[in-house]
Amino acid sequence: MAAGYIVVEMKITNPEQYKEYMAAAPATIAAAGGEYLVRGGRSETLEGGWSPARVAILKFPSYDQAKAWYEGEGYRQARARRAGATEFFNMILVEGVPTT
Repeated sequence: MAAGYIVVEMKITNPEQYKEYMAAAPATIAAAGGEYLVRGGRSETLEGGWSPARVAILKFPSYDQAKAWYEGEGYRQARARRAGATEFFNMILVEGVPTT
């Protein structure tokens, strides 16, 4: 089964409010079987014009589990805490390469 990956690009404009989101979101991810692979940290553009302010990458056991996490009540509540704390928050879900 292939893992599901959530890739997020964001620009935080209200760090204090964003801390409320970060206090709630990790527990919802862990409860859904997910984990952070990247959460901020050092980055540099190697090709192209993309220069994200901040990137996060999450891994879930499957695409469907990642989708269920996003649509679940726990993460819905966490998202509500984030509302207004970012200039933008772009998120995609992508299926990984199947394991053999």
